[in-house]
Parts: sequence; structure tokens; C-alpha cells
Amino acid sequence: MSSDATVQLLTPDGKLVSDDRTSEYLPWIEKLPESRLLDFHRQMVVMRRFDTEAGNLQRQGQLALWIPSIGQEAAQVGSGYAAAPQDHLFPAYREHVVGRIRGLDLMRIIEMLRGLSHGGWVPSETGNFHLYTLVIGSQALHATGYAMGIALDRLLDVSNDGAPTLRDPEKDAAVLVYFGDGASSQGDVSEAFTFAASYQTPQVFFLQNNHWAISVPVERQSRTPLYLRGTGFGIPSVQIDGNDVLASYAVTSANLLSARSGEGPRLIEALTYRMGAHTTSDDPTKYRENEEVAYWGARDPIARYEAYLRGQGVGDDFFAEVAQEAEDVAADARARTVLLQDPPTTKIFEHVYSDPHPLVDAQRDWLAAYEASFDTADGIADLEGAP
Repeated sequence: MSSDATVQLLTPDGKLVSDDRTSEYLPWIEKLPESRLLDFHRQMVVMRRFDTEAGNLQRQGQLALWIPSIGQEAAQVGSGYAAAPQDHLFPAYREHVVGRIRGLDLMRIIEMLRGLSHGGWVPSETGNFHLYTLVIGSQALHATGYAMGIALDRLLDVSNDGAPTLRDPEKDAAVLVYFGDGASSQGDVSEAFTFAASYQTPQVFFLQNNHWAISVPVERQSRTPLYLRGTGFGIPSVQIDGNDVLASYAVTSANLLSARSGEGPRLIEALTYRMGAHTTSDDPTKYRENEEVAYWGARDPIARYEAYLRGQGVGDDFFAEVAQEAEDVAADARARTVLLQDPPTTKIFEHVYSDPHPLVDAQRDWLAAYEASFDTADGIADLEGAP
């Protein structure tokens, strides 16, 4: 639950908070154009509708698994828009809308969870949005290594009269890495904190505390608020209301600027809630109380932000337009999903190594021979001694 330490710019009923605690963050909101403020709502609504449709597709046998993000839209949309184009974003496996903001076709996620791909995309083609990581917490190490590389590259750049180049927060890159409360209990995350603090990397750790590591509640994982873990490593840390899209945007923007300015890593803990199941293979009714779900349902990030926009004079036409766009995106996803075809078996041998490899070539040849053997009566007998 939130506390006096939690940064909140919007109350649950959509009123803007203006006091001494929010004064350093409100300027980030005040300078936003109306179009971006409307985009916050658009992305949240479209993502939730897509999310629901993907869950339905899984239930109908079209996907092997779906990983919902319902309830966490504000944390993701705000932080996703806070990242500059040159920043590199390392997701876990639930940051669908962040990928969409950065230009990822959401069908790439559908293909992965249908079992048609290894789950890869080229980050340079998706706004530096890196690959999903299903090994819990390991993306924190990937992100920290990348951020160390950014920092070391700057130190080694001696083109500026033999001296390291000066920092330019408007052009320099930072790293934003997402993980959850469960991942924060993994050793990989603690190791990432250690290296980030030691090397003063330009990165922001974005912890989405959705209160459940599958069936393990957060209070069983930590005796203290999770954001305090960062301070133990010497990383300045802050806790925000993760269901407040404005707080997510403003605080992430400020911390990314600090990271780009050479002030080292930062940690943000976003208090949010996973309204649905951990994945479609999970049944949260086995371990959650209805009262808890109702408490967080009353703090729904989309309803809160809609109330704020209506208070700013945004009318029904905009909300109807967004609702229709969400339906169109969901319908398009369904139509494209049912038309997906199985890839050729040779696809599993692609992109294993950057250069040709004799063992991979031998395995490809064996599989081709195996498939061809079904065209002959005794062909399988010829496959003895396969690699």
C-alpha cells in the first residue's frame, strides 16, 4: 500500500495534487502538449482491450499462453513515454504497451506466445525496445551491462581534443529496465544493483510492484518497502503511485534525466496491482481475497485518468473515438492471429550463431532428411547416427 513517501500527482478520483511534495514533478506535466496527455489515455485503453482479446484467444486455443498486464497500464504508459528516442528499454515479459509505444507490432508478441517464433525482434527496428526475458530478473543484468557499455564508451571517446566527451542529457542515451516485485528477490537483480552502483551507470530500474509474485504476496518477500532496497546499494530510490500515469511519466522523466546527466543509477518502485492472473495458466482466486481485488479495482488507472481528462474539459467524442480504436485494434489482432501459419522447421536453425556453424548445418541436414524419410517406406532406417 502507499504511504507518506509515495509520490502521487493524481488522486484516485482524478484530482491533481499540488503541494510541496509534487512541486518538483509538476513542471514535467505542465510542459506536455495536449496531444501527449490524450495519448496517455489512448494507449492505456487500447492496450487493455488488446490484452483482453489476447486472453480470449488463448482460451479459444489460438495461443499457448498469454501474459496479461491489466491494471498496470499507467505505470507502463507513463514510463514508456518518459524515455527519449535514444534510450534503451529492457522489458520483462508483461510490458506490451511499452513495446507498442516504441513501435513494436504487438503481433510479434502474439507469435511468440503462439509458439511460432523464438520471440525475437531487432531492437534497432523497435525503438531500442529489447527482447522479452522469461528468466526472472536476468534482464536487470542485461540492462546494466548495456548501461556499463554506454558509460565506458563515453570515457573512451577521445575525439574531443583528447579528453572524454562532455555529457549532453538531450542526446546521451540512458537505460530503462523493467522488473517486478518477485524479480526483486532474485540474486540477478541484486548483482545488477551492485554493478550499476559501482560503475555509476546511466540507468533507471523500474520496479512494478503488482503485489504478487505469482501466488506469493509482496509482504512475504520483504519486510521493508521495496524501494528501500535500492538505497542499501547506494542507489537513490523513490516510490510512486503506479496507477497514476502522470506520476509515472514525471518521476521517470526526472530520473532518466539524472541518469543521462552522469548522476548514476536510480530506482523507481511503482505501486500497482495485477488485476488478472499472473498468466493464463494461473488461477488467482486460489490465493487472493475478493476484498483486495475490489480495493485496487476502485483505484483503476484508466478510470482515474479519464476523470482527470474530463475535469480538463475533454468531451465524449474523444472517449468514443478511443473506444472504437481499441475495438478496431482488437479485431485486427484476432483476424491476424487466426490467419497465422506455422513456420518452416528450418526456422529453428536461423540466428543461432552470427556465422555459419558446422554442427548447426549438420543438424539442419539431418532434420531435412528425417522429414523426407516419410516419403519412403524404409527411409527412417537411414537416419541412424544422426548428430
